[in-house]
Amino acid sequence: MRTKRQAALVALINEKTIRSQGEARQLLSNAGFKATQATISRDLEEIGAVRVHDVGGLKYSLPHAGSEHGASVQTAIKQFVVSARSAGNIVVVKTPPGHAAVVAAAIDRQTPTGVLGTVAGDDTLFICVESPKIGAGLVKILAE
Repeated sequence: MRTKRQAALVALINEKTIRSQGEARQLLSNAGFKATQATISRDLEEIGAVRVHDVGGLKYSLPHAGSEHGASVQTAIKQFVVSARSAGNIVVVKTPPGHAAVVAAAIDRQTPTGVLGTVAGDDTLFICVESPKIGAGLVKILAE
């Protein structure tokens, strides 16, 4: 049931503007899927949905439209990374407004070697890495 519900959620996000978990829950209910808010929250995280800025406010979006698992790190980097610089064991990544969470989610899902975690704002992402050397290497990868 989870797989079908998540597939329905992906389809809804691709077809409609969904601004809240409550709205997602109602749309899923209308489609025959009963779920709690906690379940919807987990589903959104598992499919890689993130909230991005839209004309009317924030909405849920998938980093790679049509994908059930969100964007790969490579796709997210290619589509959304504007610049990257390292400062010790922190890599600061700039993205277009509303896209830092997309890149962070892709990195968090795949956890590249040496990456300890991410923190995303609107257009800036901090990546904590194990050492300055790993940070410099990550910047090189992001620049390519």
